[in-house]
Formats: sequence, C-alpha cells, structure tokens
Amino acid sequence: MFVAYLEYASAVLHNGLGQYDAAMGAAQRAAAPGRLSHSAWGLPELVEAATRVGRVEVATAALQDLSNKARASGTAWSLGLQARSRALLAEGQAADDLYREAIEWLSACGLRLELARARLLYGEWLRRERRRLDARAQLRSALDLFIEIGARCFAQRTSRELLATGERLRRRTVDMNDSLTAQEQQVADLAGDGRSNQEIGSQLFISPKTVEYHLHKAFTKLGIRARHQLVRVLRQD
Repeated sequence: MFVAYLEYASAVLHNGLGQYDAAMGAAQRAAAPGRLSHSAWGLPELVEAATRVGRVEVATAALQDLSNKARASGTAWSLGLQARSRALLAEGQAADDLYREAIEWLSACGLRLELARARLLYGEWLRRERRRLDARAQLRSALDLFIEIGARCFAQRTSRELLATGERLRRRTVDMNDSLTAQEQQVADLAGDGRSNQEIGSQLFISPKTVEYHLHKAFTKLGIRARHQLVRVLRQD
C-alpha cells in the first residue's frame, strides 16, 4: 500500500511538472488492480497524463474505471474528479460544461488542490479555444490557490500558462497585497478587464450582488471610485 501511495504521489508531481510520460507510468502503477483505494486515486492522474501524450485509449479506459467508482461512491469529490477527467476527453460546449461541473463539485467538497487543478485545466483549455480573458480568470484563481497551499510545481505551470495568454506582469505595492483579500483581488482583476458584474459572477460562481459587495470593498481599499481606475492601479507595467 505504501508503494502504491508513492506511485500516486509521483504521478501528481510529474503532472504538476508537465512531465506527462513519467506521470502516466506512475499513475498506471498506482491504479493497477489490487491497489485498493490508491487505485481510484491514480485514475484521474492517469487520464490527465494519457490525454497529454496522445494515449486516448489509455485515458478512455481509465475514465471508464473512474466513472464506475464515482457512481458507486456518489461523493462530491469523486463526481468532481470524474467531471474534470471527462472534460479532458471532451470537446466544444461539452468540455466547457464539464469543467464548470467539476469546479462546482470540487468547490462543494473543499479540496482546494483538486479545485485549483480543475481551474488550471479549464484555463488551459480556454486558452487553446482562444478565449484569453476567460482563461486568465480561471488561471488567476488557480494560481492563488496553489500559492496558498504551497503547490509550487502547479503554481509554476499556471504562471507559464498565464504568460501564454498575454498576461502582463504586475507590480503591486505591499499595502495593496495586504489589503485586498483573494476574492476582492479576483473581482477587481475581472472588473479591470472590462467584465460586468453578471459576467464576473458567472466566472467565479457567485451572485452579482456579491460581486458588487467585493468590488465596493476593493474600491475603498484602493482609494478609487470607478472601474476604469482599476486599470491604472492594478496593471502598471
């Protein structure tokens, strides 16, 4: 059992580093029959790694096994991982819907690492779909979570993906970083990109009234009165 757990941990690490061939090998060993609970843990890692190296047949088989286990379990965690894994093999609107479903399930169960990974994968997919603003919103949220929990490999991967969207490096004062909460920062970032309260709420899965509340607090802390001033305050080259 201990060896199986090490293989699972190795798969997570290699997926975080973007070393998908190594991740797939470790995940296959972790998900081998007879590994008890570790088999289920390794399946989402196997789906992600296999799709990245073009081994669709391996990913599809792992997804089928994962889906069977998720239906039997019925927990928010298992259903979230199932939706996230299905999204990796889907296209178009189906993929979009599945990523959103995964985020909802994983938000409900409180597993921040898995939630952050869902947002990262969604952001990567959105960038490939050339939806850069949508991608940035998901990637920023993922990066905040990875930094909070100390997942450095995933944080670095997310940072690279953000740069690929054309994200501009920000120079923020210590006072600003200390004063804005993570949620206020997210809302301010999206508002600075020109998003409406309705659009921001849809992206972050909160109500427009909650968006307005966080935006008002951000304005007060930043000493500004209008949305267009966010660009100057938050996005200095």
